[in-house]
Amino acid sequence: MIDMDEERDLVVFEDDEGNELTMEVLDYLAYEGKEYALLTEYVEDEADDDDDDEEPVEVFIMEVRPVGDDQEEFVPVDEDLAETLIEIFEADDLDEVYEDEDDE
Repeated sequence: MIDMDEERDLVVFEDDEGNELTMEVLDYLAYEGKEYALLTEYVEDEADDDDDDEEPVEVFIMEVRPVGDDQEEFVPVDEDLAETLIEIFEADDLDEVYEDEDDE
């Protein structure tokens, strides 16, 4: 089951045991007639962002499939496709978003 919070672009995944994991959608990409999302684990307390601990952020790429009128399903992609999509996301200079925030 997936719930979406439109304001923050959050997706909540629930596993078979009922455990929830909230992911934040960083960007969307249309590729070969399908839609993909670049996601990272959502951290609710952003006060830690002020620390100088520059840990790499783990990202995930999933295919976005419409399910019904108002729902979407996020499906993991295979490793080869993920590598291709990462190159495309990097070409779109996603890092500029974070650099612009640092300049403010």
